[in-house]
Amino acid sequence: MEAAPEKITLKYQSWLPYWAVLQTDFRQTIRSWVYRVWVMVCFISILVYLFYRFGIHSESWLIQSASLHTSFVIRGVLLGSLALVVILSVSAIAGERGTLADSVLSRGINRYQYFLAKWHARSFVVILTLIFLSGTMLLGSSLLLGEDLTFHGSLIALWTISVTILGVCAWGTSLGALTNSSILGITILWIILYGGSSLFTLLPESFPAPERIFAKMPGILKGEYGWEQVSPWTNFVLVTSAISIILGIWGFNRKDI
Repeated sequence: MEAAPEKITLKYQSWLPYWAVLQTDFRQTIRSWVYRVWVMVCFISILVYLFYRFGIHSESWLIQSASLHTSFVIRGVLLGSLALVVILSVSAIAGERGTLADSVLSRGINRYQYFLAKWHARSFVVILTLIFLSGTMLLGSSLLLGEDLTFHGSLIALWTISVTILGVCAWGTSLGALTNSSILGITILWIILYGGSSLFTLLPESFPAPERIFAKMPGILKGEYGWEQVSPWTNFVLVTSAISIILGIWGFNRKDI
């Protein structure tokens, strides 16, 4: 008698579509010419500034504060990259508005997973890139300009930058999921960023504000400020980011795509 064929049991991986969308979007983002031009311009600018300051130090023997120059460049890179971060985060979902239904339905992925995959992919790309650029500046400043940078302070600075950018990506992805066009989402996000920043400057010193945090960046890099000085701002960003993600997922699940 012939043996009965062995029964094959297929196990469905519920999060496999999430990983597929995340990996695809991550690869597409880092391969785009806009992203590569941004990284190249920022990296070259950092190298030019470092060697320029090092040339002044070598020729005139002026004592330069590595923490001051580093915080200046990091802030410039962050502000200069903010426009690209806003565009990347908002367009994560809004940019696919025309083919969004096919993207969701054809891959067997629910909207919850699709939203998180897009948000995580764009956040990972931007945060890892800024950590690389900021780390390059920190290492170059420590080797070429002086020794007033501390490892502990550098970690706090990188954490502050990462959380701030994470908040921008969270709000951008949520607005991109709730609005019908990328332009509208970008406009609303710029109003929130500039309006919120202006409002924070009018509040008492006890309230967290991005301007006050980045004004302390030289002291943070030198180790004069610890986690307790940046935790009010980072906690505020994390809480508001969580709120935006909840609203974004709720609205995206109810929105007609």
